[in-house]
Amino acid sequence: MLQMLAKAMPSERFGSRAIDLAIFGALVALVYGIGAAALPWFGPANSQVEISLAPRALPAYAGYSLLRMAVAYLLSLLFALIYGYVAAYHARAERVMIPLLDVLQSIPVLSFLPGVMLAMVALFPTRQLGVELGSIILIFTGQAWNLAFSFYSSLKSIPRELREAAEIYRFNRWQRFTQLELPYAAIGLIWNSMMSVAGGWFFLMACEMFVLGERDFRLPGLGAYLQTAASAGDTRAILWGVATMVGIIVVLDQLLWRPLIAWADKFKFEQVENALAPRSTVLELLRRSRALAQLDRRVLRPIGEAMQLFFARRAAARAALRSAGPGKLARVIEYTCAALFVSLISYGVWRAARVCSTLTAAEVRLLVRSAAATFLRVAAALLIGVAWTVPVGVWIGLRPRLARVAQPLAQIAASVPATALFPIVLLVLIRWGGGINIGAIALMLLGTQWYILFNVIAGATAIPNDLREVTDLFNFGLLDRWRSLILPAIFPYLVTGLVTAAGGAWNASIVAEYFHFKGETLAATGLGATISRATDEGNFDLLLASTLTMIVMVVLINRLVWRRLYKLAATRFKLEN
Repeated sequence: MLQMLAKAMPSERFGSRAIDLAIFGALVALVYGIGAAALPWFGPANSQVEISLAPRALPAYAGYSLLRMAVAYLLSLLFALIYGYVAAYHARAERVMIPLLDVLQSIPVLSFLPGVMLAMVALFPTRQLGVELGSIILIFTGQAWNLAFSFYSSLKSIPRELREAAEIYRFNRWQRFTQLELPYAAIGLIWNSMMSVAGGWFFLMACEMFVLGERDFRLPGLGAYLQTAASAGDTRAILWGVATMVGIIVVLDQLLWRPLIAWADKFKFEQVENALAPRSTVLELLRRSRALAQLDRRVLRPIGEAMQLFFARRAAARAALRSAGPGKLARVIEYTCAALFVSLISYGVWRAARVCSTLTAAEVRLLVRSAAATFLRVAAALLIGVAWTVPVGVWIGLRPRLARVAQPLAQIAASVPATALFPIVLLVLIRWGGGINIGAIALMLLGTQWYILFNVIAGATAIPNDLREVTDLFNFGLLDRWRSLILPAIFPYLVTGLVTAAGGAWNASIVAEYFHFKGETLAATGLGATISRATDEGNFDLLLASTLTMIVMVVLINRLVWRRLYKLAATRFKLEN
């Protein structure tokens, strides 16, 4: 036995060293690639970028796009953690922040484009950094909202006994965040991160190549390559670009998402280990690395301990201040901020009322009909999406082996721009007699169903294995299993998916209800069509009124539907004793 161990130990050391060398080489290549891709950002502005359609240019373009998406994702994750935390733990702020988040995700990404690009170029007029930051912020607007909703929903649904345990052990904010809140939200954040990155690919063409007035902004990247190929009608280049995008998605799935899913499985709220837990070869290799173990022991743990000490001292200082009573300066600042906020809202309402007062009776009736029509299309798209994504998502989430195949396929499908498929769908519907009215629902569905699917998969993945074993032990039938376990367990995730999908559907109405096809303009009655038509005609009064109508609709739905569902998820459908 000792001889066998002695023979095995050198091979294990050799394997560990090989893994460490591979990790070191990958890190060197990554740092070099980031430096090479980011170096032109700090150079002079280049307004004469030529996009080559040669396949040999694709690796560099893919690297540029990946760097922009990675920076945008990190900003989105940071935003989601801060925004979701504040909204979950401050009731007054929550009343404003959640409806505001719903409004922001309902605004089309292209609506952010003029203001964002002009602001960034004005900040850096002589540097390429301005255009790059503008593109990154635009990608951010397509990634951040569902992450924020996911983290907020997870915080609201943390079981009561876990919160009580954190209070008993006197966790400070940092300990509660790193040992309770972030681990509990990890599964939802990872699956919504996949959806966010897919959304980044979705908007990449618009974010890397666009025209503002007389200025043509182009950035070397995969999105610009695909848009240039589409404009030139070069089918071969389009296929090369799509193949590159699919290859990147598959590689990211193997090297990033699958290891993260396998790693996050330990954060499931359960007492019995799952024998069919997700596995990742890359994660197993990383766990065998001695260099990473040394890094964790000598660097990461001391930093974590220092952070805990810092927040513990800060909490003690705040407790002393609270015992002395609130200061006058804090009250003055709070009241001043509240007064400024109310003043800004009042001024905006007054200006909007002045503009809307010029509308004719016919335009008001049009707005009412349009709001009702778009609302019905959004509701139809959500119902159709729920009808197929809930059973499919649960089926995938409860079967880790199936998820290994279905997960990258879903990412690829979610990354394909719905507008690219819409002409084909529209041709079929026109031939069958559906027309633009049914086509608008189809386009909304193509762009939003993935938010529901990814959240349902996350919810099914997070179902504790011990609860599943209880249903097997008591011989629950299929209907009882769904009613007593599956639907209650996935309900918070489903609400998050529905909220983000609804925002995406309102967003997509701008394109879905007003479409240029074969030299003709196909329009359906709806707020999206009204906004697009008012933009084409330069009717800014109607444009403002229709945009405000959409915002009011989104806020009302948030207050009457989503807020109540979030409350139900946080009170009734929580995994607690």
